[in-house]
Amino acid sequence: MKTDRRNFIKTSMAAGFGTTVPDFYPQKDDLRMKYYHLDEILRKPVLKKDLFRDPVIIEKVELLRLDNTFLCRVRSKNGAEGISVANNDQMKSLWPVFINRLQNFFLGKDALELEKILDEVYVHQSNYKMQNLALWVPLATIEFAILDMLGIIAGKPMGALIGEIHNRNIAVYQANGERGISAEQTIEHLVKEVNETKARALKFKVGGRMSNNKESPAGRTEKLIPLVRKTFGDKMVIYADSNGSYTTDEAIRIGRIMEEYKIDFYEEPVPFDWYEETKTVADALRVPIAGGEQEPSLHMFRWLIANDAVQIVQPDMFYFGGMIRSMKVARMAEATGKECTPHISGSGIGYLYMMHFVSAIANAGPFHEFKGFNNELPFVCATSKLESNDGVVEVPSGPGLGIDVDKAYINKHKIVTSS
Repeated sequence: MKTDRRNFIKTSMAAGFGTTVPDFYPQKDDLRMKYYHLDEILRKPVLKKDLFRDPVIIEKVELLRLDNTFLCRVRSKNGAEGISVANNDQMKSLWPVFINRLQNFFLGKDALELEKILDEVYVHQSNYKMQNLALWVPLATIEFAILDMLGIIAGKPMGALIGEIHNRNIAVYQANGERGISAEQTIEHLVKEVNETKARALKFKVGGRMSNNKESPAGRTEKLIPLVRKTFGDKMVIYADSNGSYTTDEAIRIGRIMEEYKIDFYEEPVPFDWYEETKTVADALRVPIAGGEQEPSLHMFRWLIANDAVQIVQPDMFYFGGMIRSMKVARMAEATGKECTPHISGSGIGYLYMMHFVSAIANAGPFHEFKGFNNELPFVCATSKLESNDGVVEVPSGPGLGIDVDKAYINKHKIVTSS
């Protein structure tokens, strides 16, 4: 069943690595060669330091708070500044990690050595023991502010700091996160949301989220899958997200229904850290498997990619620790013929970080996640209306993040000094 896909991957690897992969290689040797070349990719630098003439020494890293809204402000010794907006849903619990474990480590260091700093802070004070959202969300918040500052210095958008600009406009898929309602109600809401954005792709939820095959109402998924396809027709690109709802056998059973109704990808069919089981599902189905939203480890992304456990990688800009680490995942995926469709966190302006990242990857999927624009943050953007125009959003092309956050709003925040 998987012969065509394996041949495609082998051909793509040969093109990506500039190497011929002999057909007579035993599977183990083939996998060993994949790892070898993926490790070569991981060693390649991401940040384009040649855009800068002089070091950029970090003088201040500040966390600003207004109620449960968090900003990060960085400043260089030469007075350049960068601002980022945190994932507020997570930072309201994780801000002590920012203050106590990360903030001071960056002071006095050259921002152009950001990749080295990220490696070093990972082991500083045994921070690696907190690998996952506890570490990566605060660290991504700092990285985004530094990239904003560097982009302003270089006069380049964030994407141009980490890659070539491949995608100036991004087609979005309308994401619906509802569970616990009937299939018919879900369809009503999907129709309304798609009509508002004019998106040509959508994603809906199946199963019960890490629920060991339970869902409410019972039988919703089996009813919803054919109903979505019937409602939106054959031209609509349709994705389904399980959020790890199923055991292996049930994930395969549901996947067969998705194949019947030509669902375009199947996200997290089993719990996200069931690596071998994810591969078992991928090997059993034709529908592409997507995953990586919850993945904290670069090394495990390497495993998922090399073992063809996923066909679409989905690092989250915040949950995975920023754009530089995520770019390494995208590069590994590209070399093995896989797409990158990053996940975005729902709070703050995660969609903007996602857009800049997608602008710079050559293997971006055709559609990317959209959960609505944040209208609470007061800012102006001179280079994009940041509106969905027939399902397409223009990526800001101004320096750094490409927006100017209202200074009066920033000044309402208080500097967080200790836990």
